[in-house]
Amino acid sequence: MDITLRELNRATLARQLLLERGRTDVADAIDRLGGLQAQEAKPPFLALWARVAGFRRETLHDALHAGTILRATAMRATLHLIGAADYPVLRATLQPVLTGAMAAIRGRDAGLELEAVLRAARELVQREPRTFGELRTLLAEAFPGVNQRALGYATRMNLPLAMVPSDDRWSFPTDARFALTDIGKPDPRALVRRHLAAFGPATAADVQAWSGLGGLREVLEAMELAELKSGHRTLYDLPDAPRPGDDVPAPVRLLPEFDSVLLAHKDRTRIVADEHRKSLTTKNLRVKAVFLVDGFVAGTWTSARERDTATLALQPFAKLPKATAAELRAEAEELLRFAEPDAAKRRVEVSAA
Repeated sequence: MDITLRELNRATLARQLLLERGRTDVADAIDRLGGLQAQEAKPPFLALWARVAGFRRETLHDALHAGTILRATAMRATLHLIGAADYPVLRATLQPVLTGAMAAIRGRDAGLELEAVLRAARELVQREPRTFGELRTLLAEAFPGVNQRALGYATRMNLPLAMVPSDDRWSFPTDARFALTDIGKPDPRALVRRHLAAFGPATAADVQAWSGLGGLREVLEAMELAELKSGHRTLYDLPDAPRPGDDVPAPVRLLPEFDSVLLAHKDRTRIVADEHRKSLTTKNLRVKAVFLVDGFVAGTWTSARERDTATLALQPFAKLPKATAAELRAEAEELLRFAEPDAAKRRVEVSAA
C-alpha cells in the first residue's frame, strides 16, 4: 500500500493531537504523544496547551508532584517528560544509547572508575535528592583528581534519575534536585510500539533517529505490523492506528521550542520542508518554536516579556493569506494568555516574509 507525503502528515498530526485538541488527562496525553522533549521546563507546558483541550498549567504541575509523570533522561540522552509507569522499561531499553553517550566525555574521563563512581553516586542520591552541583562536589571529594563534569555526566547517563519537581511556575528550578527511580527490563518492541503510536507510520531509520537506539530494523520486521510504501521507503505502522485522508483539514498551531514532532523522524519532510529544516536549529543546538499552517511548518515564533507587556512575534517563511494570518493571531493571543496570565498588555506581531 502506498502512502503520500500529505497522508503521512495527517497521520502524524492525528496521533500528536494536532488535528483536534484531545479531551484527555495529562498523563494519558503524554503517553499518547510518546513523551515530551523537556530540555527546559517551560516548553512541555506549551506543547500540551497546543494539544489538550482546556489544558491548565496546574494539571501538569500536580501530575509531576504526584509522581505520575517524570522528567528524566530518555530518548537521544536528552530530558523528556515520560509517564512514570513507562519509564522503567523505557530507561532500560535505552541504556545502550546512554552508555554510548559517554563518548562525549572521552579525554576528560582520566581515572574514572565507572562502577565505583556509580556505587558512590547511588548511595549519595539514595540518602536524599541532590542537585548535580552538589553531587559533583561530593563525588570529587571521593574521587580526587577526576574531572568533576565527567563524574556528573557518568552518573546522569548510567543511573535512572528523575528531577524532583518544585513550586516554581514551570514546576522545576534551574538547578533541580534528582532522585533515584526504578529500572525495568529492556523491551525494544515496547519502544517501537510507543514510537509508531505517537509518530507513525515510520521507517526503521525514523524510530532510530527518535530513540538513538540502533538495530531496530530486525525488531520491526519481526513484529506484526502494517507495511506501507512511500517512494522507495518501507514504513511500518500499528495495524489499527489512525491514518486519516489527505483532505482532512489541519488548524493552525503554535509549537514550542524543542517540540518532539520536529525531532521524531530521520526524514522530516512530513512536517517541515527540507529547505527550512536547517534554519530551525541554532548554532548552540536550540530547536526553534514554530507554527503550522495546513499541517506543515510555515514559520517560527518568539516571545518576550518586558515589564507588564508580553509580546509574541511570528516570522513566516512566506507571505500569509489574510485569513491564515488572522487565525494565527487569534491562536497566538490565546497562547499568550496561557503563558503570561499576569501580563497587563499582550501583543502579537507578524513580520513580513
